[in-house]
Amino acid sequence: MEKPYSSHEPASASSKNADKTSQERPTKLVLREWLDAFIFAFIVAAILRAFLFGSYKIPTGSMEKDLLIGDFLIVSNAAYGARTPMSVCVPFTQWCLPGVNLPFTRLPGYRSITRNDIFVFNVPWEVKPISQKTNYIKRAVGIPGDTLEFKDKVLFVNGEAEPTHDGIQKFHTLVLKQGVRLTNAKMEEINAGTIGASSRYFQQVSNLEYRVNLTYDAVKKVISWAETDTLYPTVIPADQVVSAYTQSAGYFSRAFNNPDHFGPIVVPFNGQEVILNATNWPIYKDIIERFEGNRVQTKGGVFVINGEETTRYVIQQDYYFAMGDNRDSSEDSRFWGFVPKDHVIGRAGVVWMSLNNGFPRINRFFHIID
Repeated sequence: MEKPYSSHEPASASSKNADKTSQERPTKLVLREWLDAFIFAFIVAAILRAFLFGSYKIPTGSMEKDLLIGDFLIVSNAAYGARTPMSVCVPFTQWCLPGVNLPFTRLPGYRSITRNDIFVFNVPWEVKPISQKTNYIKRAVGIPGDTLEFKDKVLFVNGEAEPTHDGIQKFHTLVLKQGVRLTNAKMEEINAGTIGASSRYFQQVSNLEYRVNLTYDAVKKVISWAETDTLYPTVIPADQVVSAYTQSAGYFSRAFNNPDHFGPIVVPFNGQEVILNATNWPIYKDIIERFEGNRVQTKGGVFVINGEETTRYVIQQDYYFAMGDNRDSSEDSRFWGFVPKDHVIGRAGVVWMSLNNGFPRINRFFHIID
């Protein structure tokens, strides 16, 4: 006999399906809400990073003692005016769509770059779209229109020696008196590394002669030591050609012999007319060809720029001269030349965290950068 049909069975199945659907719907809604919140937060963070502030980690010692390896910085993109996107890139990654460069502009900032600002920029000498070049951080020792000269490792700005501040350090030759030797205790006293440490800080020439990387305050202490016979800056003679310098990235260094001497030169500015010749061509070559996009040929001492013979050129944007405070351990504008304004990213503001080989330097957390 066939089993009689019950009208309650479909209703029961329908009820179970409804319960199941009602349980799935809140789960899907929660997941959707979390996804929407994540996407919104991602977009907001990308906008803030592009237009207000970014982060930067110090990888080298070129700015010691002001900035240390392992410092994490907050950089204000808005200070000098944020750049609109220059490439099509995935936010927070190094991946960009190759070969695509977007027209861009710089938004109004709330200040200009002033002399001795510590700023972040895209290093000019790399052959890449601007925003995809490596980020560098240096001090703007020269601003548009300044006349700079570097004599015996001393920088002169508009005819006056630059002010000495705590962060600047240079190699000095230390000669000890007969019968004494340098100890680690003495090195620690001036915070100049230890004997046998990295050559960025210390080099032993003989039993009595050393080259030591010293700040201005450390120099005063070393001079007062009873063990010290003589102490003087280690300077390359002006006529000595250092091939590693003259063949460095960019053409600027080809105008000079070594990094301890250059100039006088005027930091280029928008509207400046320069007279070109064979001597100063390395100074302006990258500016005219690479940064301002002109086709140049040289012809018997005359320059052919975009098909027109001339010895004059008008600069199309402002430029800056950047140097590291750790003068003998910094590859900077002395090597590769000026920083174009369109390469400027922002002003260094705060060290929000600092790590030394993985261990925190508590005293540097939220340190304001001068």
